[in-house]
Amino acid sequence: MSTPITDEQMQATLAEGLYCVGCGAQMQVTDLNHSGYLPKGALKKALAGGTDQLLCQRCFRLRHYNEIQPVELSDDDFARLLHQISTTRALIVYVVDLFDVSGSQIAGLARFVGPHNPILVVGNKLDLLPKSTNQGRLKQWLAGILREQGLRPVDIFLTSAAHPHNLDALLTEIDQERHGQDVYVVGTTNVGKSTLINQIIKSKTGVQELITTSRFPGTTLDRIEIPLDDGRQLIDTPGIIKRDQIQHHIEDQDLKYTLPRNEIKPRTYQLNAGQTLFIGGLARFDYLNGDKTAVTAYFENNLKLHRTKLAGADAFYGQHAGGLLAPAPQDGEALVRHEFKTNQKSDLVYAGLGWITLPAGLSVAAWAPKGVSVTLRKAMI
Repeated sequence: MSTPITDEQMQATLAEGLYCVGCGAQMQVTDLNHSGYLPKGALKKALAGGTDQLLCQRCFRLRHYNEIQPVELSDDDFARLLHQISTTRALIVYVVDLFDVSGSQIAGLARFVGPHNPILVVGNKLDLLPKSTNQGRLKQWLAGILREQGLRPVDIFLTSAAHPHNLDALLTEIDQERHGQDVYVVGTTNVGKSTLINQIIKSKTGVQELITTSRFPGTTLDRIEIPLDDGRQLIDTPGIIKRDQIQHHIEDQDLKYTLPRNEIKPRTYQLNAGQTLFIGGLARFDYLNGDKTAVTAYFENNLKLHRTKLAGADAFYGQHAGGLLAPAPQDGEALVRHEFKTNQKSDLVYAGLGWITLPAGLSVAAWAPKGVSVTLRKAMI
């Protein structure tokens, strides 16, 4: 039988520094509403059992019950943690969500990582794109997007952290590019950073699901260090929260409609000017002017699209939002209109939700909740 841990022993252990293996937050037993909280009884029981590989209550409930608890860290706190990288010499592995490239870009990344640190871009969630996608062209397209950000990475690597088939090749490239330095893995929330690192840990040690992952933004609360063979570190950093993504405007139970897990099946519609497509109740597409044309929608497969006439679209949305047009933004949030004209084959992108591919020569309008980014880009596919 293990010896009971006293309050004094527990406090001494906490004072030395005890961290959640799931999110990296420092453990504490005093404030339920702050990160790293673990009830005293649970902490004493774990310490008495001889383990310091602990999950905070937030990570425990997330992993076992899929419940999310809010934390007090602000967007500025996350950015401040990431900004520390600029004072180091390291390889930066920049993870981008291929399904949500626009929504997963980090503005001013060079300021965060410093001018001398090389960047290896990992395009994640390749498995979500249609199998017919040409990977060579996709890398060229992504390189063009990155150049617009002022980034010239040492390489672009495409993979799927959830179903890795080329993990060894990625590890070899990381080892070659880091030149004996630490490796920082950076990205916005929900791009799959922690899933990728879990796969690396599993490959190296056999340990599964060390780092907490979920559909919910902001799971990694502090940097998590994983030792490499030469004494350097592979470091998972907190995801930068992008408030212009749709995920911040919907209820938690509706996240499944915006974060696909399976290959996206493109949906093509023949539209005349004066027609509207509703994307669930979360967004809307109006075809304003042009000849009859085909548009192709790329959204989570279970998110229903509904075609109707533009003339009655406002009334239709008012009547059916949250019902036929579901899900809808939280708290009945209204949609805001954005107008565009295409001068080449383009993607109309709703950040965090998906996109519609359009031919050149169209006048269109896109609607999304206030604050959600809606942009036009050169077509990906």
